[in-house]
Amino acid sequence: MNQEENQFIDVHNKGDKYSEDVHILNLDDRQIILIGTAHISSESIDLVRQVIEKEKPDCVCIELDEKRYKSLAERKKFTSLDLKEIIRKKQISTLLVNLVLSSYQKKLGAKLGVLPGTELLEAAKAAEENMIPVELCDRDVRVTLRRAWHNTSFLKKNYLLATLFVSLFDKTELTEEKLAELKSKDVLSELMAELGEAMPELKMVLIDERDFFLAEKIKAAKGKRLVAVVGAGHVEGIKNTLNTKHEFDTDEYMNDISTFPPVSKYWKVIGWSIPLVIICSLITIGLRKGGAEASANLMYWVLANGIPSAIGAVLALAHPLTIAGAFIAAPITSLTPVIGAGYVTAFIQVMAQPPVVGEFETVLEDMATLRGWWKNKLLKVFLAFLLPGFGSMIGTYIGGYEIISNLF
Repeated sequence: MNQEENQFIDVHNKGDKYSEDVHILNLDDRQIILIGTAHISSESIDLVRQVIEKEKPDCVCIELDEKRYKSLAERKKFTSLDLKEIIRKKQISTLLVNLVLSSYQKKLGAKLGVLPGTELLEAAKAAEENMIPVELCDRDVRVTLRRAWHNTSFLKKNYLLATLFVSLFDKTELTEEKLAELKSKDVLSELMAELGEAMPELKMVLIDERDFFLAEKIKAAKGKRLVAVVGAGHVEGIKNTLNTKHEFDTDEYMNDISTFPPVSKYWKVIGWSIPLVIICSLITIGLRKGGAEASANLMYWVLANGIPSAIGAVLALAHPLTIAGAFIAAPITSLTPVIGAGYVTAFIQVMAQPPVVGEFETVLEDMATLRGWWKNKLLKVFLAFLLPGFGSMIGTYIGGYEIISNLF
């Protein structure tokens, strides 16, 4: 692939100039006009429309997947959530992460006057107005989040969760100079580099894999002349991918990075071994010391799991049925890795105190205050998921330790 000069490219020899954020790439007999945007810059919005309207490409490629596109285009997306179905499919953790990220983006957008991703929507709108086909070229956001979580070590998982939680309550005021920096593509590139140094396994999923995915999807789009709109942090990675002849099977690699990661065999063994050890220990105690001793240990297991889980539901200010459900479910769910106590309590909470439309609409604002988590019924569902589940986990260790100790 021959790559033309990337800065201030002449268009159709008319003397019109684009900024250095526009990169003209020649790939065989095709031309790709790659626009690197800052996601939070009004200048990027204007640039995207300007390029699309002047170039009239055969196709416009956008750094969005179908779900993210709908979430940006349909601002009331949270009001249509089927919480019961989300809990059944065990996607409540993914929803919580998406809400946290959306809350941060909305807060940042309010400070900047531009909601993150607006330029991507503008690209789709400009293409539609000019009757140009649009290709959504990013990977499914659920796959990205799952792969990022799967590839992150246990300690760094906790670091990530703590960072996300703290970001919700960040009240730091941005200066004019900081706002200007945030709109710069150089800052984004530096952030990518810092991410790679601090957490290379996370950068692999969030940046490197998506660079490759985006490049291959752009290359697969129909047409001789394409405009591709992506975040500035992805530009160099996309260019390198397009400019590299890969020795591996790209189709196989694309399939690999497009699928949900399998559950680790290690965690499967751990998940099933704990209940197996507990059940075998209770049976052995019964055979050695009699049924009364086995019953006493079984009761200890029920109380050790049920009480902390119920306390968690109380701390969440959950419905009384949820508190009772936590006490009943925890001793049972702790003996199977198929479902956790938190999913049971979250489902009961949704049934007992379903969120109203207004709480869906204010959820992003309510997330930014501690009081909001207990006031908003949607957020209370998350508390009813997290706190009883954490209590059950504590109870499993306490009850398991006692039963195994009595075994010997």
